[in-house]
Amino acid sequence: MSTLFESSAPRPLADRLRPGTLAEVVGQDHLLGPEGPIGRMVGSGKLGSIILWGPPGSGKTTIARLLAEHTKLHFEPLSAVFSGVADLRKIFDASRKRREMGQGTLLFIDEIHRFNRAQQDGFLPYVEDGTVTLVGATTENPSFELIAALLSRCQVLVLKRLDNAALERLVARAEQALGRELPLTAEGRAALCAMADGDGRYLFNMAEALAESPPKAPLDSGALAAFVQRRRPLYDKGQEGHYNLISALHKSLRGSDTDAALYWLARMLAGGEDPRYIAR
Repeated sequence: MSTLFESSAPRPLADRLRPGTLAEVVGQDHLLGPEGPIGRMVGSGKLGSIILWGPPGSGKTTIARLLAEHTKLHFEPLSAVFSGVADLRKIFDASRKRREMGQGTLLFIDEIHRFNRAQQDGFLPYVEDGTVTLVGATTENPSFELIAALLSRCQVLVLKRLDNAALERLVARAEQALGRELPLTAEGRAALCAMADGDGRYLFNMAEALAESPPKAPLDSGALAAFVQRRRPLYDKGQEGHYNLISALHKSLRGSDTDAALYWLARMLAGGEDPRYIAR
């Protein structure tokens, strides 16, 4: 429960505009629609354990929280970055007692791939016997990062990067919340969505920065880049982003898609990839 001071404290725009229902989540209709796996679970009132795999800002945490509300489960959030076995034990003990009183628990583990194999083994029995319904969130390929026994007990659902249509809807929501249009030309508006690179949270942060320090004249793409500074493309040379992008480049070249090949090449170079690796 928040205190009086917490409730009156300023909150980031991304937090204020967090969807209040699953219908308000944009860009994930393949999962949330009536025929999607999550849509069917909510429709039946039976939620199974799932792993949400997707890029930052695609709605993983929001979906988990809303699933708990729709299914009347107690929401228990946990970050694998800051938590360990002792934290898990406390949650499982509380979940067992809650279950005895007739209420289930949705255990949401953010960055679940950060738990080591022994830690993942530790919560298998509680997932299997229904003490908790697990919803894990990860930006990494679950096949590489999660143990097979856990994957066999969970359905892996892939969230998409937000496309331009979804990002435009978020821009409209930001403007409605701010009470005015963002100081952007049509070109600048398109550039804002491009710079967000599929990340709704980042788009809201940029919109808030524009609203707090509005320029004297509407910004085009060049002026916007100078205003908010260039966003470094999401790229991790040692993990999955590295392999996804080189694979996309290979497929574009094999398919003779010049524009796509140039795009993926530029993404890798802008992200700091060694040109010798690309050449090989």
